[in-house]
Amino acid sequence: MPADRRPEPNPFVRRGPSRRGVLGLAALTGAGLLAGCARERPTSGLTAGSGGSGSPTLTAASPASPVRWPVLEGNAPIGAGLAPEKDATLQLYNYVDYINPDVIKSFEKKYKDTGVKVVVSTFNDTNESLAKIRAGGSPYDIYFPSYDQIGKLATAGLVRPLQHSYIPNITNVWPQFTDPWYDQGWQYTVPYVTYTTGIGWRSDRVNEDIGARANPYDVFWDPQYAGRLAVLDDYREVISMAILRAGGTDINTGDDAVLAKVREDLAAMAKATRPQVTITDYIAIPEGKLDISQAWSGDMIAAQGYLPKGTDASVLRYWFPADGKGMVNNDLMMILSGGKNPVLAHLFLDHLLDDEVAKENFTFVGYQPPLNSLDPSRLVADGYAPQGLAAATVLPSYFESGYRSLELTPAAEGKWQDTWTRFKAGA
Repeated sequence: MPADRRPEPNPFVRRGPSRRGVLGLAALTGAGLLAGCARERPTSGLTAGSGGSGSPTLTAASPASPVRWPVLEGNAPIGAGLAPEKDATLQLYNYVDYINPDVIKSFEKKYKDTGVKVVVSTFNDTNESLAKIRAGGSPYDIYFPSYDQIGKLATAGLVRPLQHSYIPNITNVWPQFTDPWYDQGWQYTVPYVTYTTGIGWRSDRVNEDIGARANPYDVFWDPQYAGRLAVLDDYREVISMAILRAGGTDINTGDDAVLAKVREDLAAMAKATRPQVTITDYIAIPEGKLDISQAWSGDMIAAQGYLPKGTDASVLRYWFPADGKGMVNNDLMMILSGGKNPVLAHLFLDHLLDDEVAKENFTFVGYQPPLNSLDPSRLVADGYAPQGLAAATVLPSYFESGYRSLELTPAAEGKWQDTWTRFKAGA
């Protein structure tokens, strides 16, 4: 980034609750919401092959098994070169405080000749959002999902396949996201933000470098921090952490022995440290109400905006495995088939992939867009984060080395939910 474009230190503004805060509920209740849309499958795609009846074959989508989603009859991409809709209200469907109002204003200004106005409607969790989209009659043009929802939406014809000619800024993103395993050929999605899951703390309240431990996850079982720490209110994140702590790598397992060990370890954690189960760590840590928490990288970047007046951001810390072998994920943008403004919707996606627009959005949400121009190695030098949060920057290589939370099979889902229910009952 040129020196004259560097942001001021600590550009993150105080805002409302993070959109990630409700994923625990979403994960627990979201399975099977779209009846008839591969509801009893893991994230799945229709391959070119077929069974004896001529019906498409369902294949699980994963980094090892990429999927190219079908374009259903009657749901072809819109034509190229169409004029933007006039006097339209472009409707976004998103988590609370997960987009910078300034980038909305800049889009309205850019296309002011069309008379466009952008309205943001919010949802609390994916249970709510997917049910509302499936019910039909949804006026929303653009939806902000995670990648495990693509199959449910695409195979039901609830999202439009993209007309790539309207989105030239796709060239600004990391190569992994121009042909991702979860949507080969980016037929339905463009990337929004990336994040990792690690540990956050305030160095002026914790008398050790947690990241220097042989196994940093052990801190959640350390009695000296009893009553002073928290885990995320998200069953996938907490159970996955227990798996990684024990030396496992399959964070999508349905193995009974592995999950029995997780239940044993989580019971021991509840007894040793009595952790809070929360989604407001990004507020509680900077304000000194928590000393340590399992955390998403984007929330720790945004935590700078919640520090008490006069407290320097250098006290914030974040740990994620230096080799990238931790939990890493990303969120997306998709155009819903029920929206009335498909051209403007495409143009808005392209707007958010613009280098400067995406950077401005980053300084509000705290979650890092996968932009080639936003060099992760320079985020600290360019003032986006203090040195203590250097590990909260997301590297492209993490999407090769890290572990992704895939949609679980129904059998595994039941086991994970049972494990989580037992833990929360005793936490």
